[in-house]
Amino acid sequence: MATVSPTPLLKDELDIVIPTIRNLDFLEMWRPFFQPYHLIIVQDGDPSKVIKVPDGFDYELYNRNDINRILGPKASCISFKDSACRCFGYMVSKKKYIYTIDDDCFVAKDPSGKDINALEQHIKNLLCPSTPFFFNTLYDPYRDGADFVRGYPFSLREGVPTAVSHGLWLNIPDYDAPTQLVKPLERNTRYVDAIMSIPKGTLFPMCGMNLAFNRELIGPAMYFGLMGDGQPIGRYDDMWAGWCTKVICDHLGLGVKTGLPYIWHSKASNPFVNLKKEYKGIYWQEELIPFFQSVTLPKDCTTVQKCYIEISKQVKAKLSKVDDYFNKLADAMVTWIDAWDELNPSVAKSAELPNGAAK
Repeated sequence: MATVSPTPLLKDELDIVIPTIRNLDFLEMWRPFFQPYHLIIVQDGDPSKVIKVPDGFDYELYNRNDINRILGPKASCISFKDSACRCFGYMVSKKKYIYTIDDDCFVAKDPSGKDINALEQHIKNLLCPSTPFFFNTLYDPYRDGADFVRGYPFSLREGVPTAVSHGLWLNIPDYDAPTQLVKPLERNTRYVDAIMSIPKGTLFPMCGMNLAFNRELIGPAMYFGLMGDGQPIGRYDDMWAGWCTKVICDHLGLGVKTGLPYIWHSKASNPFVNLKKEYKGIYWQEELIPFFQSVTLPKDCTTVQKCYIEISKQVKAKLSKVDDYFNKLADAMVTWIDAWDELNPSVAKSAELPNGAAK
């Protein structure tokens, strides 16, 4: 008797966004999990290069020529020769949820040896509330076998909507170049069976290689900045998006989860190349973190777009003294929101939260 495989979760409500410069053979390994879903592939680098996608996947592929054609002059906000180009995929998607993964990420195994369905776990995280306002010492209280502990206020047990699910990686850790250089052989072998809400007021380093989010709740904040070709910095694209997103989630009363699921990160990038890309960022982050810790958004910032434009103004006012690059980045942030609203007109209108910011 043929077994009926269960219908994949959110099959018609989720796009998988993959930035790449190479053939996507890695999808073969993900086929059991990804095949039912629509893929948006953002090809970086030379647009004349033909990228092969394995048969049987439902996908659309955009290269630099497509980005220029669709966005016109606003294409200047999308990075070139950097995986930050992936955020173009978030913009053109028409789905409620996005999962993004790098092409050197493979299926990991849990401690019992079973393949981890990373996408399914991300979806569970996004469909289940977060608890950013009060920490539960048993981590995620909504998981099977867990609950709110004694002393947890009953008024906060409903939680808030989860906007972001940040997954982790086994094997090659997500290190910066100096750490890579001093620990070239280090591998992450620790599988921690935990998911937690990142508390309100706490920033975190967001990694874009295994990440899911509710595009309707937080999509316009997921801008991966100006990186790569022609820019003085790289490898801070997901960090930038993470800092902006977390400040906005805190303001609008939304949650960010981190922990499960794990993927297998197969290859380390070159630490010397990375150092060149990160060099300025390593200096600048010492100013950027205090900046984001002190950002306050006024009550009339009731949409992600309004919050994001307000952050761009503060970037211009306070970070341009660090480097002129931040003037360019602040302008690109505004261009990004213009382009987002142009491609997503109905979402732009309906995004107003009725009662202003949640406290």
